[in-house]
Amino acid sequence: MAQLEFFYDLSSPWTYLAFNNVQRVLTETGASIKWRPFLVGGVFNAVNRGVYDAREHPMDPKVVHNFTWLHEWARLAALPLTFPTEYHPVKSVLAMRVCCALEADQPALQRFSQAAFNAYFADGQNIDAPEVLISVADQCRLDGQALVSQTGEQHIKDQLRANTEEAIKRGAYGSPTMFVGESLYFGNDQLPLVEQALKVAP
Repeated sequence: MAQLEFFYDLSSPWTYLAFNNVQRVLTETGASIKWRPFLVGGVFNAVNRGVYDAREHPMDPKVVHNFTWLHEWARLAALPLTFPTEYHPVKSVLAMRVCCALEADQPALQRFSQAAFNAYFADGQNIDAPEVLISVADQCRLDGQALVSQTGEQHIKDQLRANTEEAIKRGAYGSPTMFVGESLYFGNDQLPLVEQALKVAP
């Protein structure tokens, strides 16, 4: 069975779209998926600092068009999108450490990630706030307080760092970064290419 690796950060609006839209691709191809939480800020710092330059020029035509297209993609996918909010750009370290605490339990990680994406992008909540993450996890039938407590453990911090460094080493420059084998695909708009690759993967 073909497998897709999906490196992602909960703070990325394009990843919110791709996380939802990839579900159809998985159904169509019968592929499995491995969710890989990482820290997109760490990726930007290492290989894509131009993202920060773009944030300093919000009226640049490319930035304006990307923002417009983001909302058009959301409408096409019938996904609610409240963005940007006062929390943008949100710090995602705490949220992504919660994801790392769940990485070994992929179904639980998917449930939590779906709910956290919805909390931030549909409901406009601050996913850097521990109480928000606890509530999101509790709604997913997980122990939110225990998960947030785990984020302070060194092995969880190390896991997030290792995932981020692995993604960078393999060529990542943003979120979502997806791999079929070692072929890299980036962003919501490349999902048709992901689907094609999964259909021919051994």
